[in-house]
This record gives sequence, C-alpha cells and structure tokens, in this order.
Amino acid sequence: MAPAVAGGGRVRSNEPAAAAAPAAASGKPCVCGFQVCACTGSAAVASAASSLDMDIVAMGQIGAVNDESWVGVELGEDGETDESGAAVDDRPVFRTEKIKGVLLHPYRVLIFVRLIAFTLFVIWRISHKNPDAMWLWVTSICGEFWFGFSWLLDQLPKLNPINRVPDLAVLRQRFDRPDGTSTLPGLDIFVTTADPIKEPILSTANSVLSILAADYPVDRNTCYVSDDSGMLLTYEALAESSKFATLWVPFCRKHGIEPRGPESYFELKSHPYMGRAQDEFVNDRRRVRKEYDEFKARINSLEHDIKQRNDGYNAANAHREGEPRPTWMADGTQWQGTWVDASENHRRGDHAGIVLVLLNHPSHRRQTGPPASADNPLDFSGVDVRLPMLVYVSREKRPGHDHQKKAGAMNALTRASALLSNSPFILNLDCDHYINNSQALRAGICFMVGRDSDTVAFVQFPQRFEGVDPTDLYANHNRIFFDGTLRALDGMQGPIYVGTGCLFRRITVYGFDPPRINVGGPCFPRLAGLFAKTKYEKPGLEMTMAKAKAAPVPAKGKHGFLPLPKKTYGKSDAFVDSIPRASHPSPYAAAAEGIVADEATIVEAVNVTAAAFEKKTGWGKEIGWVYDTVTEDVVTGYRMHIKGWRSRYCSIYPHAFIGTAPINLTERLFQVLRWSTGSLEIFFSKNNPLFGSTYLHPLQRVAYINITTYPFTAIFLIFYTTVPALSFVTGHFIVQRPTTMFYVYLGIVLSTLLVIAVLEVKWAGVTVFEWFRNGQFWMTASCSAYLAAVCQVLTKVIFRRDISFKLTSKLPSGDEKKDPYADLYVVRWTPLMITPIIIIFVNIIGSAVAFAKVLDGEWTHWLKVAGGVFFNFWVLFHLYPFAKGILGKHGKTPVVVLVWWAFTFVITAVLYINIPHMHSSGGKHTTVHGHHGKKFVDAGYYNWP
Repeated sequence: MAPAVAGGGRVRSNEPAAAAAPAAASGKPCVCGFQVCACTGSAAVASAASSLDMDIVAMGQIGAVNDESWVGVELGEDGETDESGAAVDDRPVFRTEKIKGVLLHPYRVLIFVRLIAFTLFVIWRISHKNPDAMWLWVTSICGEFWFGFSWLLDQLPKLNPINRVPDLAVLRQRFDRPDGTSTLPGLDIFVTTADPIKEPILSTANSVLSILAADYPVDRNTCYVSDDSGMLLTYEALAESSKFATLWVPFCRKHGIEPRGPESYFELKSHPYMGRAQDEFVNDRRRVRKEYDEFKARINSLEHDIKQRNDGYNAANAHREGEPRPTWMADGTQWQGTWVDASENHRRGDHAGIVLVLLNHPSHRRQTGPPASADNPLDFSGVDVRLPMLVYVSREKRPGHDHQKKAGAMNALTRASALLSNSPFILNLDCDHYINNSQALRAGICFMVGRDSDTVAFVQFPQRFEGVDPTDLYANHNRIFFDGTLRALDGMQGPIYVGTGCLFRRITVYGFDPPRINVGGPCFPRLAGLFAKTKYEKPGLEMTMAKAKAAPVPAKGKHGFLPLPKKTYGKSDAFVDSIPRASHPSPYAAAAEGIVADEATIVEAVNVTAAAFEKKTGWGKEIGWVYDTVTEDVVTGYRMHIKGWRSRYCSIYPHAFIGTAPINLTERLFQVLRWSTGSLEIFFSKNNPLFGSTYLHPLQRVAYINITTYPFTAIFLIFYTTVPALSFVTGHFIVQRPTTMFYVYLGIVLSTLLVIAVLEVKWAGVTVFEWFRNGQFWMTASCSAYLAAVCQVLTKVIFRRDISFKLTSKLPSGDEKKDPYADLYVVRWTPLMITPIIIIFVNIIGSAVAFAKVLDGEWTHWLKVAGGVFFNFWVLFHLYPFAKGILGKHGKTPVVVLVWWAFTFVITAVLYINIPHMHSSGGKHTTVHGHHGKKFVDAGYYNWP
C-alpha cells in the first residue's frame, strides 16, 4: 500500500509527545499516515490538526494504491506565487496518477487480443455444427456469445484507469486560518436508518459520534439522522450520544484519536498504549473508556427503560383498559412518532413528522474547555470543545402514501437541511457506517474545490467493511468492483453512485446543469460551439478565495435562479428561497450565516417533510433521489451523468468509512437479489442507458449497460453448469468433433483472461485470493439471486406487479461472545438456495456417471472424458463456499464438505454400475441383461469432452 503521508508527517506540540512506536522510533511513519498510531501499536496523536494546541509543520497526501503501479501526471505550472516564488493559490488540491506503461499497454493489448481470439472461436463454433443435438449447439452458441458480450461490457470501461490523491497540506494552507477558524465550505451529513431493531442502535450512535468528532470545521459540519421508524428509541439514543459527545469529541481532538468511532477504537485487539504513552493520555483514555462502557449500558437498556417509563406514566394518568397507551419522553411529554403500543396516528407508516435539534449551531469562534477539576477530571483547557449541529428527523408517514423508502427519506432530509443549514455539499452514510479516518471529509472536499471541480456532481468513496470473516467467504469486501471498476471509471466520466459514502454537490440534487456542457459529447466535441447551452470552456484552475469573491452572481434564467419551474420544488417559499444561496458559484461563502434554528424554522422543516408535500412536484422524478426503483442510487447518479456532470473516486488509507456487512449466506443473497433486481428495473425503464443523452461518455454508457444487464448472465450460466454434466448421461455434447484450431482458440481465450486478471489485480491493488473469491461468489449469486431477479422483473414487466423487499438485517443471530463470526454458520432456508443445490448434485452425479462408465467398460479412454470431468469439478470448486454455508456449523470443518461430495459421488457410481437399466446400450453388461442396442462408436462421442 502507498504511504498515507508521502513526505512523512511532523508535529510540534506544547505537550510532551507520546513515546513513539517501534516504527516511529526508527523515524519511519506508519503506512496509515499517522506518526504514532494504533497500526504500529502506539497512540494516534499526529492527526489532531483541528486543535490549536498542535502546530502542523508538514502534512502530505493520503492514498491507498500500490505506488509501484502508478505514476504521477504533470499538470504544468500555475501562475500565482507567494513571496518566496512558490505557487500557493493555484497549486492543485489533489494529484492525478496513471498506470505505468509497463502495465497499461500490455493490459490494453491483451484485451483486444482476447477479443479477436474469442471472435475466431465463435466463428469456428458456428461453422462446426452438431447435427446430433442442434438445440444444444444453438443454445451453447447463444451462451458463448453472451459471455463474450458481457465480458466486453465489463472490460472496455477499464481501458483508462486513473487514481486521484487529495493533498491535505494545500487544502489546509488555502482554507484554514491561524486563529483556528476555517473557510472550508459547509457540509451536511445525512445518516439514514429505518429500523433500530434490525439496524442496531449502538451502530447508529457510533456513526453519529464519529461524525461529530471528524476533523472538519465545527461550525460547517451538520449531522442529520433520518429515522423512518419514528421510534423514540432512536431519538433517545441520539440524546445519549450528544451527551457522551461532550467528552468523546474533545478527547479525540486532544490526543488525535484514530479511528473516531468509540466502539472500533476501544475494540482494538492490541493494547497499543500500555507503557508507551504519557501518563495524562493513559489516565484520559481509562476515564473515557469507563464512560463509554456506561454509555453502552444505557443504550442497551433504553428499550427496557422506555417501556418501564411508559407503564409508570400511563398508570399515573389513570389509563383505562382499551384506550391507546402513549409512549412518553423523558421530559413527560407524549412522543409524536411511533408508540411502543401502536395505535392510530402513532404506528409505523402512520405518524406525524418530527424535527428535533439536539445540538444547535455552534459559535464561529473557537471555545476552549475547562481545566481539570474534581467535577471534570479531564483537562480540556487547550482543546476546542464545540460540537457540530445534530438534528433528528422523522418524516411524516400516512396510509395511502407511497413513502419511497430510502429515496424518500433522502429527499426529505435535503429539504429540511436546506432550511436549517443549507450547506453546499451533502454526504450520505448508512447508519452502520462510521468515519474511520478523521480526514475523510477534507479528502472528499478536495475534489469539490479543486481543478475543474465545478463540473463534479459527486465524489464516491469505496465501501469497506468490518466483522467479515477472515476468508471473506461470500466476497463482502467486493474489492474487484470498488478498487477495479470504480477506479477505472474515474478515467471516463466518473464512478457510479453506490448508495453510501458519497459526497454530493447540493445543486445537482436540485436539477441544475453543469456550468460547462459539451453538447456534442466526447465523440463530437466540435458541435459544442453550435448547440451548447453554455459554450464549452477549457477546464481551468480551482477557484481560490480571491477568485470566489470576484465571481459574478449568475444571471437569472427563465425561472429566476431555478433551473425548473418553482412548483417543481414544492409549496414552501422558505425552501425555494434557499436554493439560490446553494447555487452561488462561490462555495466558500458561509451558507449557514444568518440561519437560526428557531421555532418558526423548525416548523417549516416539519412542513417540508410532510407526506403530502411532494404531491404534484418534481421530487423523485426531475429532482432529488429517483423514485420507483430498488436501486435509487444508481439511477440518481445516472441522471446526473446524462446531464453532463462528472464524478470522482476517492480511495484513501486509512479507509474513509467502514460499515457492517451481512456475513450470513441468506442475508447476503437477499442483498444481492435486491441489487440485481434494481439493475434490471433500470434496463426496462425510461432510464435505460441505451437511450441516454449525448453528454454521456461512450464508455460510461457501456459501464451503465453492464450494470443494468449483468443479471441476465444467470440464464446462460445455469445452462453451462448443468448441461455438460448431463451430457455424460445422454451422450450428446456441445461440440461434436473438436479440431486443433478449437483447442488453440480456447487456449488463447483462457490464457489471455488469466493474464488480464493478473494485470488488473496488480494495478487495482487487490490480491489474487480476493479476485478468485469474487469469482466464486459470482457463480453462487448468478445461480441464485440473479435468476430470481430476472424472474421477478419479467413478472413485473409482464403482469405489472410491484416488487417488495425486506430490510437487510445487520443484527447477528449467532453467539458473538463465543465466536465473532457465529452468524456465518447460521442456516436460514430460502428458495434462492434451490438452484445451486441442484447444480451441485447434477455435477457430482455427472462426474460419477462418467467415472462409472469408464470402470464399466462403456468408455475405454480416460482422456476422452477428462475435460468434461475437469469442468464439473471447476463448477463444484466455485460453489464450495455455498456448500459450506448450507452445512451450517458442520461447514466450519472444510473436510466435511469434501466428504459429502465424495459420498454422493461414490454412491452414484456404485448404483450406476450395479443397476442394469441405468446403463446405456453397449456396456459390458448388455448381453447379460438382454439389452440390445448399438455401442457408441461415433468419433465425436469419443473426442469430446
């Protein structure tokens, strides 16, 4: 991995520095970029840049790819310099890297070599028919054509992979002031949760705490939590979190804690600070750990406490039998959302809208904490103790209204946040994702304020997960997609939006067009001057503070500052008036200046989250997150791309955000089913990328076509994983008589595929094991979830039936105290498992029959069947993780899976040999048992497989 701080970070502090870890003692900073960190077994103290008690001397870039595979791209000299002659204002806030030619050129050449070889292979297959089984020949040709086509769709967008690395040193120099304030743009962070039971409330609390403690200007960082359940449990967990934050956030700033999610920080397996840190730090950590344990106990007991409180209040109010039983808040008022004992207007899907400010706007000036005392044992006298704004939002829900799940929640948050903070940028996170790298927000902003950044709609971070079993049995990390596909798309128009860990420019959500659009697209750039809405301009340097102040206010269009009619945004003048402020070209203006979260503002925020607010508006259609699709994320990003907007990929180390992945087989399959169904829905909708505008880069269009068609692979893959095995029984094979050229073409196709994979693994920074594990789960998903998705979407298209999905449970079912991966071995039956089980048995039985026929004398040449048997074992090897999953606890021992396979194989072979009527005619038992039929003598039969 590349060093996170290229030049090595040096920090001066008024306090004595903590004793360095072994790596730091040798003068070499850890790969994670922090001078003293948990990775090397010592305190993470070098990243507290937001605290004035630390003087940053040097801060380098952060990144996460192998430096051996990448080379920097020279951007040329910029005009403005400081007194020493060094460029300051116009230095880029991120650097761009391309793959070294020694990897890129062979990679591109091999792609085209394989394409030519595959074309010749298909031509050979078409010219060599199998008259004995024409249906088999035709079907196999269609399958091979589809596999080649889908491979091409996947490979073409990867022709120009690039890597962008943010330069935090330039960002700090440009935007941070000596007095501790900053001119960085405001940032609204959206955290969405739908069920505090399936999505553990402690995870949500940790996510919020990591956001509040992130290294970003306090007065420009606002956290919004959307609770679609409307339950008091979520609100009180946030209230407890806001109290604990008064201790946790200053502690993180004082000692530069990493990561800043308390659960992950305190669960570090090693104890990196024992005997190597200063006494003050050890005492502070011990005190905060004690407070966190008490905080966890309060969070875990909230459900019981709420029920107990309800019983007490209802008894005191002489509650009668049969009357609704209200849910009571701690201050003695009735909760407006979902009650524990559901009743009319107070149940899920039927409750009032709620907007509650737990932490209001902080001051714009640094506020230091009190010194150590009897009441406050921690010394925060030199630490900024301000906390970012924290808001709880539960939109109104009423029966008869389609609330559009997460997309509806995101749109409601967008409108409410516009009234309370109106930051020009929005970051969305799932409730199980926390900020793992305190610099993540600054890293993302680098791509929004950098060179030619005004045409960037969103910055997508890769998804990283914890709690995944060491072998990653079901490919939860999915690094081939994140570090391969998305990084490669950054060389085109940009990565797709994948639902979480994405930083948006607010005006793109409102339907604005980019400031520069080439109508002709990259294919016809000369058409730009003839038909462009705004004449295409050469990308310029990023906007500096001086340029931002001098930038003219954009001219009013047909609808004033609005790109669409006013009614498109809804009947709220206050919300509509907030749009021009967010659309001003200067992102450095304090958008929150003058905004006060008073009672009138909160009432209006409740109004814009009402269930009926979006009626007869453009929300979900022309603006905001797109409705009527399972994968609202992909469609929303696609809508921005076809307008001409671009996106950027930001992968840093330590990882920006870390979430929780479902390691249970059933939950994982349901997750993939939801994704693949949503992809097919896009293909059969008006958002089909085949008909996108000319603003879409040609290879970006190819990537979207691949995203929306990949589930169709299930149809052909199931054929290819069963028919070759059944051919051992029927005697009819895909190829009748292979020739030398057949083997030559096949060898080139397979060998080039492997070499391309090796090169891709090299530049993407993933391991061969991860690549192969990804292939294994691709086989499992294709035979189960993809097939179900195709059936569901075709049913929807033909019979007009809606598709519904349950929320993926993040709550472990096993005993995590004894085994942290216990949920991996919990078996929950689902019909999705039927097809893979059938394929496993078909391939075992097919191989056993081939083995029995050789032993029985029907086939006399082992080599004649070796190819087919090898293919059967290749299928079984790819389904091995699935077999382990369905065996439950028995799957902990890999030998058990092999024993079951061997047992089935032997039993099938013995039965075939000893039951006469199972033999094909011509076996050595034919005469004894009176079978009269000719022996297979067709040359093609013996030459294939």
